[in-house]
Amino acid sequence: MLNLLELEQLAAFADWGTLSKAAEQLHISQPTITRTMQHLEEEFGVPLFSRSKNKIQLNETGKKAVEYAKSLLEDAKEAVAQVQAFHKRLHTITVQSCAPAPLWSLLPILSSEFPQQTISSTLLEEPEIVRQVRDGDCEMGILPRPVEQEGVKCVPFLEEKLSVCVPYEHSLAERTSLTFQELNGFNCLLLSQIGFWDKLCREKMPASRFLVQTDSFEFAELVRHSSLLCFTTNLARDSQELFHKRNIIPLTDAQANVTYYLLFTNSVYQAVAEKCSNRH
Repeated sequence: MLNLLELEQLAAFADWGTLSKAAEQLHISQPTITRTMQHLEEEFGVPLFSRSKNKIQLNETGKKAVEYAKSLLEDAKEAVAQVQAFHKRLHTITVQSCAPAPLWSLLPILSSEFPQQTISSTLLEEPEIVRQVRDGDCEMGILPRPVEQEGVKCVPFLEEKLSVCVPYEHSLAERTSLTFQELNGFNCLLLSQIGFWDKLCREKMPASRFLVQTDSFEFAELVRHSSLLCFTTNLARDSQELFHKRNIIPLTDAQANVTYYLLFTNSVYQAVAEKCSNRH
């Protein structure tokens, strides 16, 4: 029976060219790898090496054996990875969302309902979220609009309303409401990793330029000390202190007022969806 550790030694010998170098790379003794090469020849039942005084080389058959050895090692590595991934999936609830805010409500509920499970979440584009939920690649998805997909349940659970934060000295500061069209042309601050909101703002404000910040501290400093517009929502955390020198003006566009929907295929998450809905 072929042994993966021995095949690894064979592959190392092929890569490094000598038994001593292969042994050094694998942190084993040279006599050990020498015995391995002899045992492999016995297992294959054919000569794999050309031997001369103080030298051993792979013959043509040996080179073919190395090809198969490397292929088997890759297959074994992939098998381990797939089994580990399967085990992780059994103990992980994966959530894909179009925006970060709904995760702030959903993830604590999932953690409470499934304390033995690991909760994993990422932001994705809407079509990919639908595909992953439909194909079973994630347990739950969050979209800013309902979808009809066979076998997929779609439940409303949360509303988010976008507002623009305008410095007191800005020409728009006295407005009580605004639209994307009225904001178009004004330059704005944006945080990165805000999901579909980034694309929406750029589409609705093509004449504007956006200064995107990846660091929340730097974003906050720019909000406090610059005259650039920025955005917040009714779900934003700790915004009162950050925007205390700005007027928070709601946007009246339909696209700026979003109802999020939970997508799932397993009915075990129905109770989670109902809890989310009851909280809002």
